[in-house]
Amino acid sequence: MLRICIAMYRILAFQVSRLKLLSYAFIGVLLGVLLSLPVLNIEFSASPSSSSKILNRFSSEHELKAFVNNASREVMPYYKFRGWSNSFGVTAEHSIDTLKSIDFSGTNIQVEGVDEADKVKTDGRHIYLAVRDSIVIVEAYPPEEAKISSIIPLNESTGNIFINGDKLIVIVFHEEVIPFPIGIKSMPRIFYEPSTTVEIFDISNRNSPRLERRIDFDGFYVESRMIGDYVYLISNMPVFSNSTYVTLPKIKTDDLTVEIPASTIHYVNSTDNAYNYINVFALNVKDSKKPISHETILTGSANDIYVSMNSIYITVPKAERGLSHREETLIFKLEIDDDKIEPAAEGVVPGWVLNQFSMDEHEDYFRIATTTSNQWPRTGLKNNVYALDSSLEVVGKLEGLAPGEEIYSARFMGSRCYLVTFKKVDPLFVIDVSDPSNPSVLGKLKIPGYSDYLHPYDETHLIGLGKETVEAEDGDFAWYQGVKISLFDVSDVSKPREIAKYEIGDRGTDSPALTDHKAFLFSKSKNLLVIPVLEAKIDPDIYPEGVPPNAYGEFIFQGAYVFSISPSKGIELRGKITHDEELDYISRSFLYFDSPYFVKRSLYIEDTLYTISDKIIKMNDLNTLQEINEVELSKHT
Repeated sequence: MLRICIAMYRILAFQVSRLKLLSYAFIGVLLGVLLSLPVLNIEFSASPSSSSKILNRFSSEHELKAFVNNASREVMPYYKFRGWSNSFGVTAEHSIDTLKSIDFSGTNIQVEGVDEADKVKTDGRHIYLAVRDSIVIVEAYPPEEAKISSIIPLNESTGNIFINGDKLIVIVFHEEVIPFPIGIKSMPRIFYEPSTTVEIFDISNRNSPRLERRIDFDGFYVESRMIGDYVYLISNMPVFSNSTYVTLPKIKTDDLTVEIPASTIHYVNSTDNAYNYINVFALNVKDSKKPISHETILTGSANDIYVSMNSIYITVPKAERGLSHREETLIFKLEIDDDKIEPAAEGVVPGWVLNQFSMDEHEDYFRIATTTSNQWPRTGLKNNVYALDSSLEVVGKLEGLAPGEEIYSARFMGSRCYLVTFKKVDPLFVIDVSDPSNPSVLGKLKIPGYSDYLHPYDETHLIGLGKETVEAEDGDFAWYQGVKISLFDVSDVSKPREIAKYEIGDRGTDSPALTDHKAFLFSKSKNLLVIPVLEAKIDPDIYPEGVPPNAYGEFIFQGAYVFSISPSKGIELRGKITHDEELDYISRSFLYFDSPYFVKRSLYIEDTLYTISDKIIKMNDLNTLQEINEVELSKHT
């Protein structure tokens, strides 16, 4: 029905412009009927942006196809595949209105009010888990009565979830093998069509969840955020084209497939070696009658995103190989307000971005930290901080920091930027960004090791999580050792200090929190820090002449390390919690580790600490760490 209506509209509109036989009034009526169809429920944006610096928009599918084919090749995209606060980004702490106010930890997010999808969520009463091909809802509070409320089988691997009151939002990624309609008809080529599915469940009865809505969006899942009742989802979709055909993004429901018209797609007027559609969708998770809004940009592949309460910033890496190697990062800004998504600006800065924490929006300015190099392969490394105005024009810059090193972690906190660069030692830079036109270094600290993740303790203290290192005797590098937690005092910005540190294990020790901030649990009010750790230890008897710095240890523990942390007392180990006492599932090789009892997340509800693996949820007293109860998931999933 939709395709017929769209075709009719296009034919009628064409005839009006060519033969003047139909009135624009009639066309308007037809279009009004088309857009009012209840099954459509998708909003095609066609009004130009009010910004002074906007993206171009295609006028037709023919123009889009010609633009892509201008590259004189069949374009295959590059993807950065993703595994599956307050204003400073600490773990959100919540309370909900029940018979008694309940204190519980939320997901560790970057921006207050902007939720991030994760595999584990809690509302203070229940814990929701994405486990393999199921969603498990556990009645978690009080801990003595914890039990499984229900299990939602999905028949496909789950991705991430959101909780919004009595709505459970599940994001699933998958690929479909389909023939590609380019080439010899008798020998159609095969390619994988990526798609991202959002399923919304009514969980007003936690014992009997009900699927309320399912939407399929074309493209590889990049990221998502939830603000209020709206989930914003970003996907990358490959563009395939020849002289007669070009792929267009689609949105699918149970009974309808809608192709996004080429006339609503924006583009950057430059060539790219990997054309993609970057799709941004806005979905109201409470009201299924609200239309799905979208914006699509034809450019390279979306890499990292930063989302504030009013804007989405999408970064796209752009590299030119050859003797004059140059890497740049394109930045696209979209303004958001519930279901409204409007391209506002585009900009570019030299270098590449590490992750979302290398970006920040503050007082109408966008700040970003990058690393640049002179040639390929990457040498001549330097690091930079740029300030851009609301039109994404660079208004201030600080370039050439730590030559020969690259950024390992970054954090913007109000008028300060903290950078950790590394090659042999860890320089922690304190940078003043209070004047966007003139960012400047206030101080720096050089210590062994580095931080992969920086987390605010308060306005004058910073937690670093990374690795200890030992400088190599031969060569310009250092050997990674155990996991290191640092507490930095930055009250004197000219002389930052490491006032406490704690090292876990030997070379081979690892933690999911090094690469995924959602595995990092911190509460200043509870004087609490929890991280999951896979610990390796070296037997010194194996090395009678001394342990070499490149020697790996054997795995001896996997579970949660629980710390007290404060500027006055430093970092103190409270204890450890494991789900696998016998270590039966731990490989003794540093090359590989896998266990269904691997503790991946932790959270607290009131004075109970919950640690979570694919097999078990374990509950321990937050003060004594005495075990209270556990819920076994393996019998049910």
